[in-house]
Amino acid sequence: MKASVIARDLALKVPNFVQRTPAASGWVREVLSEAFVRSRREYRTILDGLDFRFDDGDRVAILGRNGAGKTTLLRVLSGAFQPTSGTVVLNGTRQALLNLSLGFNQNATVRENIFLRGTAMGLSLSTMSELAGAILDFAGLSAVAQHRLLTLSSGQRMRLGFAISTAVQHDIMLMDEWFGAGDASFVNKARTRLSDRVDGCRIMIMASHNLQTVRKTCNRGLVLDGGRQVFLGPVEQAIDAYKAIYQALPGYVPRREKRPVKAKKRKATAPRERGKTPAA
Repeated sequence: MKASVIARDLALKVPNFVQRTPAASGWVREVLSEAFVRSRREYRTILDGLDFRFDDGDRVAILGRNGAGKTTLLRVLSGAFQPTSGTVVLNGTRQALLNLSLGFNQNATVRENIFLRGTAMGLSLSTMSELAGAILDFAGLSAVAQHRLLTLSSGQRMRLGFAISTAVQHDIMLMDEWFGAGDASFVNKARTRLSDRVDGCRIMIMASHNLQTVRKTCNRGLVLDGGRQVFLGPVEQAIDAYKAIYQALPGYVPRREKRPVKAKKRKATAPRERGKTPAA
């Protein structure tokens, strides 16, 4: 079966609790009012009526301003969020590089967390048992395998999460920006592994603000604005649609394009002889 990602009229609404504005004047009365005024629940639409289909070979960039719904859409596709209405169907195994600490337990050992995170990804205990040694080696944590996770630095936890998340090749890859954190030596081998996983997957969907990376990596683009689908098509046209959103904003100031500096032509001069100065 071919891999595919299909969404039909996909929508997501989440509850939002809003504190009512107190009617009392003066800071003392206002503080007292805040303590007793009840908040009201409102529903906020994060994604609204998305329709798309991605198939084998697609490398998709999700573009949009901050708050447009890019990361939320990736979480829906990963199964972390269930849509309020509409449908989303994924054919193929999926791998999400969204939250590298998902499924971790601070009081468990590093090795135990490999099994916890692996089962959260849907991998069997026997598979994780086979992969544990390679994961520890890749993350550079073999010496602290029996230490509690809380004793590790944030950089070490990030390396562990990446090593686990990319230990197995999947059909569908979901990414929130291209990975580039950590010390130089780890970043180099992480980029190599990530490139291998992207080349080996059948569909890649990535949210990014880096247009250079988008042009280099993707062939299609999905543009979101305010949770709604604005454009879906070839990546260059998607980038143009993304830029048009910014250009329509009040107070938009276009960046000045850097023009190539022309080299000044030097005037031809007669060669000087050594030890002589030009005549006055």
